[in-house]
Amino acid sequence: MDQHLGRRIAAGRFSEVAAETYVASTCFKTGPPRLVGIELEWLLRHRADPARHLSPGDLDLARSVGEVLTTGRLTVEPGGQLELSSDPFPDPVEGLRRITADVAALRAALAPAGLELVGLGLDPLRPPRRVLRQPRYAAMEAYFDRQGGVGRSMMCSTAAVQINLDVGADVSARWDLLHALTPVLVAAFANSPVPTGPARGARSGRAAVWAALDPARTRPVPVPGLDARTAWTEYALAAPVLCVRTEGPDWSAPPGLTFRDWLRGRGPRPVTEADLAYHLTTLFPPVRPRGHLELRVLDAQRTEADAGAALALVWALCSDPTAADRAREVLESVPADPAVLLRARRDGLADPELAVAAKGCFTAALGALGRLDAAGLAPALAAFADRYVERGRCPADDTLDAWSAGKSPGKETP
Repeated sequence: MDQHLGRRIAAGRFSEVAAETYVASTCFKTGPPRLVGIELEWLLRHRADPARHLSPGDLDLARSVGEVLTTGRLTVEPGGQLELSSDPFPDPVEGLRRITADVAALRAALAPAGLELVGLGLDPLRPPRRVLRQPRYAAMEAYFDRQGGVGRSMMCSTAAVQINLDVGADVSARWDLLHALTPVLVAAFANSPVPTGPARGARSGRAAVWAALDPARTRPVPVPGLDARTAWTEYALAAPVLCVRTEGPDWSAPPGLTFRDWLRGRGPRPVTEADLAYHLTTLFPPVRPRGHLELRVLDAQRTEADAGAALALVWALCSDPTAADRAREVLESVPADPAVLLRARRDGLADPELAVAAKGCFTAALGALGRLDAAGLAPALAAFADRYVERGRCPADDTLDAWSAGKSPGKETP
C-alpha cells in the first residue's frame, strides 16, 4: 500500500477517543424533564391451539393491525412476539390511557383471526422457533448458539414490559435508584413460571433465561468508583461484537472480537460511527442508556393495568425526592447482587426480605402520586399492591395455582 494512502486511511479511521465521546454524549442526553414511555410485549398465539406455531400469514396480519394505533409503533419480534412501543409522553396518566385504548384496538383487530395477545414473560408451550429471517437475527442466533440454546429462548420465547424515563436532573441518582430497584421489580412483577425441568416453579423464567446469557452484554453496568457515563462507555466497548453489517446475508462476527478490538484495527473491516451506534442496540443490561434510560427487568404482564402499575411505581419513585429517599432506605436490605436476584426470580415475593422491601416501595410510590399531581395512576398501583404485594404474591403465583388445580400450562387465562 502507498505510504501516504495508508496515513490518510489511518487518519480517517473512527478512533477510540471518538467512540468514547460518542457513547458518553449520545446515551445520556439531558432532555425535557418528566418524560416517560412504555413498551408492552406479548406472546402472540392461536386462541384455539396455544401450542401451534405462527405462520407467515399470521405475521402479515399482525403487522397490518398496527394501522389501528394512535400512539407509538408495533413491531414483530424474532419469535413472533408483538411489541407496542409508546411515544414519550409528559403526562403518564394520559399516556397510559392512550396506550390502553390502543391495546384494546389491537386485541379486537386480531380476534377475528383467532389470534390473541398473551401477557406472559416466557412461553410455556412452544419451543423456540425464529420466524424473522433478517441478517441481524441470524447473526444473533449464531452468536448465542456458541453458548448453548438459551439464546434462542430469549429471542423467540420471552416477552417483557420496558419502562423508559428521561435521565433526570441528577443522572447518577436516577441511574443508581433504577439499579437498586431491580430485585424488587423482578420479584413483584414475576409472571413467567417454569412448568418443567430443574427450575420448575420458579416465578420468573424470563429473568432466568436472561441471567444465563452472555454476561458481557447482559450483566448490570455499575462499576464501583465510576460515574454512569464512564461505566457505560467501558461496558459498551468491552462487549463482544454480535454482528458486523455487510451488503450480504451473513452478518456473523469473528468470535471473541470486542468493540474496542475492532476500533484498534482487529476487525474484518474498518469500523464506523454507524457500527458503534448499531453495536449499542445489541447490548441488553437491566438498565440501558439510549439518550434516555430503559428499564428492562419486568416480565410481560397479564393486563395493561398491571403494566401501568409497574410504570406508576417506577415513575413515582424516580420523580418524587421523598419517595426516592424512602425507597433507597428499604432497598438497602436487598442489594442487586446475584444471590438476591436469584431469590427474586425464583421466589418472587414469597421471599420475606423482598416482600418487606416491595411493601415499602409501593407505599412510598402511592404517597408520591398526590404530590406529583398524578392521582389517576393510583387505582392501578393500589389494586396491584392489594392483590399481590400485601399478600406476598406475584402474578406468577396465579399461574402456579392454576397448574396445581390441574390446568395445563398455557391453558390458563393470563
